[in-house]
Parts: sequence; structure tokens; C-alpha cells
Amino acid sequence: MAIAAAHNSGHRAEQLASGMPALLVAAERVAATIVQGVHGRRRVGSGETFWQYRRYQSGDSAGAIDWRQSGKSQKVFVRENEWEAAQSIWLWRDGSPSMDYQSNAAQEPKIDRANLLLLALASLLLRGGEHVGLYGRDGNATGASGGRATLNRLGAHLMTEQNQAAQNQATDLPEPGRLPRFAQMVLFGDFLCPMEQIEKTVKRFADQGARGHLLQILDPSEEDLPFRGRTEFEGLEGEGRLIIGRVESLRDDYQRRMADRRAALVEITRGAGWGFTPHRTDRPPQTALLALYNALSGMLDPQTGP
Repeated sequence: MAIAAAHNSGHRAEQLASGMPALLVAAERVAATIVQGVHGRRRVGSGETFWQYRRYQSGDSAGAIDWRQSGKSQKVFVRENEWEAAQSIWLWRDGSPSMDYQSNAAQEPKIDRANLLLLALASLLLRGGEHVGLYGRDGNATGASGGRATLNRLGAHLMTEQNQAAQNQATDLPEPGRLPRFAQMVLFGDFLCPMEQIEKTVKRFADQGARGHLLQILDPSEEDLPFRGRTEFEGLEGEGRLIIGRVESLRDDYQRRMADRRAALVEITRGAGWGFTPHRTDRPPQTALLALYNALSGMLDPQTGP
């Protein structure tokens, strides 16, 4: 079992390496489908670039009043500039063996969807002027940077991570590590490990002042349990084999347990001031990307705090 798992991980690493240019192109294509609604998103801030005039409101600083514009009418206007300070976001992707799973109902393995969404989100963030880095499997964060070359570096880091996972089994959650103050994170994974481990991880980062978001990626069969009759299940992470007769008799209870897990993830993230988005690999990646980016927009808004 261990030899087979290592072989499969190595094969996935080779596929990732050979398909890296195609993966980057696909990520850019997915990002481009929704970029019209997010590209050029403006935020009020301390930059020097003029954005707009608006009516004076109670609580506005007198120094913000534009007296020349106000002198043209009977109303008082303040001048607003664009926020120009880039935010830094670190991305992490679960590379453990369970992410290799793909049922007949899925469009692709969970790991491929995670790679695609991570790079597509990075593309959107970079287009919006943010800085992006990769949080490594060993708890080390690469320096967040901006610009087109950053996307290529992130893709190369993903390839390296996959190669390392082939030699040493990757963990289900990011290892402990330090992040800059007020860092933002997005974690991509199936989050099927024990709930107490997830809560501990989120709390650890939140206690550092990090704000973040979990994107849970599941295969449809992991939520629906669509199988019928005598079914054999084989764990991808050393859990062994399990044979169940008339597996459909367990479906209702199984689906309730999965719904309870999702509710628990929502509570864990909400309690830490984080966000949560579920996604299935039988659905278009654009739906998850748009939901995730819209959720992050509030996190990156300087008016909502660090």
C-alpha cells in the first residue's frame, strides 16, 4: 500500500511538471472569465491617485474637504483617493494522497482542481495589484510579491511541493509557522481530517493576527455516497480497506454526518473571523473562484481593518 501510494504520488508529480504551462494557461483562462467584474476594483485609501468627489458626511476630517470643488456649489465635497498599498496573501494547498481521488462523476481529481483554483485566484489578486506568496508544506512562507512573474513562480513552487509529497507524505493541514503581522491566508483542501486538528490550525493562525479563508474541495461521491450494493472502500492514506454490504442503507446517515462536518467548519472559521467556501469537482471552477474572490474582497478592504 505504501509503495503504491508513493508510485501514484510520483506519477502525479510527473504529470504536474509536464502540464505546468497548460495549468497556468487554464488558470488564466478561468480567471479571465470573471475578471470583468473584479479587475480594477477601487478602494478608498491613502494613495495619491484621485478617484472621486463625494458629499461631506458627519465624521469626515475637515482636511479632506476640497474647498475648490465645494466653492462651485452650495454643497461641501471631500476628495477621495485610491488605496494604493498592496495587501499580501499567502496560499496553501493540501497535497496529501486523499486529494488524488476522482470518481466517475467528477471533472478532475481534487488536487488538479485545487491547483487550478489556487493559480486562478493568484492571477486575479495579482491583476488587482495585490502581492501573493505560497505557504509551504514545511511551514515556511515564500515572500509575497506582485507582477506577472509571480504566477510562474507559484506554479513552479506547486510542482516542487508535489515532488516533495512523492518522497514524504504531505500533511492534511499546514505545519506551524510564522507569518507577517496582519497576514491573509487562503487554504485549499478537502479538510476530511479530524475536526479538532482543523480547529487547532485555524486558531493558531488567527492568534497570530492572520485573517483567512478555507476553500473545501470535495469529490461529489464524498458528499453523496452514490454507490449501491456490496462496495469495497480503500483508504488513500493508510486507512486500509472496508467492505460494506448494501452501502445505500447508510446513505442518509452518511449525508447527515457530512452536513454536520460542513456546519462545524463554518462554526470554526466564523469563530476565528475567517471565511469558508465549499466546492465540488463536478461543478465549474468559475463558481468557486467568484465566490472565493467576493468573500476575500471584504477581507482585503482596508476599511474593514487588518
